[in-house]
Amino acid sequence: MKLTLGFSPCPNDTFIFDALVHQKIDTEGLEFEVIFADVEQLNKWAFDGKLDVTKLSYNAFTRCIEKYVLLDSGSALGRNCGPILLKKSETILTPDSKIAIPGKYTTANMLLSVSNPEYTNKVETLFSEIENDVLSGKVDAGLIIHENRFTYQDKGLEKVKDLGEFWEEKTGLPIPLGGIVVNRDLPLEVQKKFARVLRKSVEFAIANRESSSEFVKCHAQEMETEVIDAHINLYVNEFSVSLGEEGRRSVEKVFEGIETKNNIFL
Repeated sequence: MKLTLGFSPCPNDTFIFDALVHQKIDTEGLEFEVIFADVEQLNKWAFDGKLDVTKLSYNAFTRCIEKYVLLDSGSALGRNCGPILLKKSETILTPDSKIAIPGKYTTANMLLSVSNPEYTNKVETLFSEIENDVLSGKVDAGLIIHENRFTYQDKGLEKVKDLGEFWEEKTGLPIPLGGIVVNRDLPLEVQKKFARVLRKSVEFAIANRESSSEFVKCHAQEMETEVIDAHINLYVNEFSVSLGEEGRRSVEKVFEGIETKNNIFL
């Protein structure tokens, strides 16, 4: 059976999916049509139930839980790994400041809305362009995600706030950035089969770190090996193998106050 599989070209995604996509593990008869896209595009596709399996932001998941269910493996959760609001040193932010965000439905934007509700003048921007837009003065500040957190200081930008730290201080839980979901319309046995295969892929990647290097570097925005390794080390961890009790509580926190008749977890 062939499944459509959507994930981003970021190192943590290509790292965990490499073994699955390239049949380095037993995929139990499953094959995959891989679709690469920026996370905000994946979020929007998820609202329409376009893909069988997809990476998405947890903020977006709250809006399409009737279509998808969350898998135990593959999530990007952790501590000290949240989105960062940054600006040029001479810029003074006000409620009217123009803020570049990586997408309306990203977890990053959700966190900014909670931490700084006064910032309403937001501009949706491809995540890889946010730093440049801040540097050029196109926007006053930018909310960065992914590997940009490792490079912004080299470009002369400064941190205003780490929204991961904000979340952790507020909840005491690891920050839930993105997860892997499977379409509820698929037969339950297929959903569970993919869940098993995904966990094996994550475990293989961690046990065989060099195996995915070609696939990861081929798609990485930042090609420097040190940046790629730092990105993977930050976003692929024990929660990527299994959410566990603490990870599940963190995801449930995102859904706090949201009424749903659907179960969150497979």
